[in-house]
Amino acid sequence: MASANKLTLFIVIFMLAGILSGAAIHEYASAEAIKSWADNITLLTDIFLRLIKMVIAPLVFSTLTVGIMKMGETSTIGRVGGKAMVWFISSSVLSILVGLFIVTLEQPGSGLNLTIPTEAVDTGLAVGGMTLKAFLSHTIPTSIAGAMADNEILQIVVFSMFFGIGGASLGQKFNAPLVAALDVVSHIMLKVTGYVMYVAPLAIFAAISSVIATQGLGILLNYASFIGGYYVAILLTCLVLLAVGYMVLKKEVFRLVSMLKDPVLVAFTTSSSEAAYPKTLEQLERFGCSRSIASFVLPIGYSFNLVGSMVYCSFASMFIAQAYNIHLSFTEVTLLMLTLMLASKGIAGVPRSSLVVLAATIPSFNIPVAGILLLMGIDHFLDMGRSAINVLGNGIATAMLSQNEEAREAEAELAEREA
Repeated sequence: MASANKLTLFIVIFMLAGILSGAAIHEYASAEAIKSWADNITLLTDIFLRLIKMVIAPLVFSTLTVGIMKMGETSTIGRVGGKAMVWFISSSVLSILVGLFIVTLEQPGSGLNLTIPTEAVDTGLAVGGMTLKAFLSHTIPTSIAGAMADNEILQIVVFSMFFGIGGASLGQKFNAPLVAALDVVSHIMLKVTGYVMYVAPLAIFAAISSVIATQGLGILLNYASFIGGYYVAILLTCLVLLAVGYMVLKKEVFRLVSMLKDPVLVAFTTSSSEAAYPKTLEQLERFGCSRSIASFVLPIGYSFNLVGSMVYCSFASMFIAQAYNIHLSFTEVTLLMLTLMLASKGIAGVPRSSLVVLAATIPSFNIPVAGILLLMGIDHFLDMGRSAINVLGNGIATAMLSQNEEAREAEAELAEREA
């Protein structure tokens, strides 16, 4: 936690340095000097982006495969797993729609009028000729090695799901060594991701200094608009989750929220929903959830029920598109949101993992990956909100599924007695 706090401090310091240097250059340098500064300083951002892309394929494959194989034999996934996945997908769709609604209504990126870098126009999937047929065929890899080499996130997700389900079907007796090995790989890649994030302060300095040098301090108004709109979307998503929880748990949902306030606060202050996992599990058991159900549903939720990350991904991707004046059709927006939802299922709930999802996904829609650096300086403040709501969403989902299963078991026992 101390190292995380130091990183946050350095991010804030370098962000302020970027603002000051950019403002000074914008104010006092010549147009030629401004252009030279903006072009050369972005070398730091290019290095950081390459490091981020370096971890994408192994991180997605290992985390998603382990998450599926840890469910056990396919027969044991059963009813509870099915209900959990239905809710996780539904909550992801709801949170994406909330983020999309607010960012479309507010338009925080409009007016930035940034120029698209020619080297950033990467087309694994050409938007101009995008069709449902092209999209679906593109998701199926012809070679997993090729998909990993090109960082084709959807193809990696599809292969990982098949691989994980196939491994789960063999049973724990056969797949335990592989699960253990991949679990080690996933933890190593998460460590590597953490090391890469130490380059973030320099990348943030370069990105903000470059943007403000060319655009001026007026861009900060767009940041204020982004943060305000984002937290409105977060709060609205919380209300939606509470409303759904009330339908199942009735007034008990308020007691649950009260009991979850400590783990939610831990997630908020550390920007990590995983840091709150032990306390969340403890509080769910105190609430009355079955330990077996909570122990089964909650870990799955940490990979598949990241509602805060969904709000962020929809909000951030559209903000970047607006900043570069990229207009997406209804079909393209729908496919982008679907891709973000699927891609997020392969990333664990760790700090700044949503940036990895964005970096892997948006280039396929001709949205410059360099656009995520517009958000790096404020990402810590965004990560706090999405980590907190991830914990709340998983807590509510686990409690709902536990009560539903207990009610079903009670009905089955009553039916047996009457028989």
